[in-house]
Amino acid sequence: MAKSQVSMTVNDKKVEGLVEPRMLLIHFLREQLHLTGPHIGCDTSHCGACTVDLDGKSVKSCTMFAVQVNGADIRTIEGMAAADGTLHALQEGFREMHGLQCGFCTPGMIVRAYRLLQENKDPTEDEIRFGISGNLCRCTGYQNIVKAIQYAAAKISGVPFQEAAE
Repeated sequence: MAKSQVSMTVNDKKVEGLVEPRMLLIHFLREQLHLTGPHIGCDTSHCGACTVDLDGKSVKSCTMFAVQVNGADIRTIEGMAAADGTLHALQEGFREMHGLQCGFCTPGMIVRAYRLLQENKDPTEDEIRFGISGNLCRCTGYQNIVKAIQYAAAKISGVPFQEAAE
């Protein structure tokens, strides 16, 4: 099978590769670029563990071929922290609010939440739950994930985080 040259920007760096037409984006990211943050969870687009930000949209990288994203701008969990290692507000929120347990879903969840907060700076709890509904977590009850996203939204907007009384 003839291979195709692809070129894209991943986490603010221009990358290129030679891929078979049927190579999924998740495999290109993990096998050729060695970005292991996006996880392979289900191969059916149900779990969201492979979520990346592609040209301003959340996409499940197990549903796209690498050749489809030629010329695209992609952000993975590896591109969330600042160059000096300072965590993004979402990463900090997941740590501070205990928004993870095993961590398998966390990269996709954070990248999806990143796009959610780009689209809605101050989401309600219901909007957060709806916004992350395409990403499954098998360990938590989502409550701390929601708190983590609320924490990040508050930090990004400069408003002190007020945890809701239970």
